Amino acid sequence: MDSSLRERFARLGPIRAVDRVSSGSPAVFVLRLQSHRETPRTIDGMAALARRGLTMLKAKRAIEALVEDGRVFVNLPTVENSAALKGDLAKAGIIAAPVERPATLDVRGLRERLGLTREQFAIRYGMEIETLRNWETVKRPPDTTALSYLQAISNNPEQVEMAYAPTPSFL
Repeated sequence: MDSSLRERFARLGPIRAVDRVSSGSPAVFVLRLQSHRETPRTIDGMAALARRGLTMLKAKRAIEALVEDGRVFVNLPTVENSAALKGDLAKAGIIAAPVERPATLDVRGLRERLGLTREQFAIRYGMEIETLRNWETVKRPPDTTALSYLQAISNNPEQVEMAYAPTPSFL
């Protein structure tokens, strides 16, 4: 390495190594800023994400998106436990919450809670009646995408209906 390159690296200062967590499970988290008035400690946030298996580039992009949009979803390959991650990110001015997908959902209970027949539910939310029947009788469980859609319906049925329904056009 020539001396000018060595000098330029020396000016950058010491390189901080990222000690990755040794074991854990994959997890998805939504990150938000603790305060909209303060900029988070971005380097500490990137290091916390990199410790959980993100590359530094992906960690950097996630933090940039967080600062830009106020929230970001990250898929972390290795989370030792949620509390440790939340603590590390809290020190950086970032709030972390796990995104937990439901393993199952009582489809019949959801439909009955909304006071709809199978046909009404299927029409309102764009489903096949036979598919809905199969889910309710547990003949065939909903796949991951369908579970997400059903969870959205469960959380906010009116908004999902408005988003799904076509806008009427008048002549």
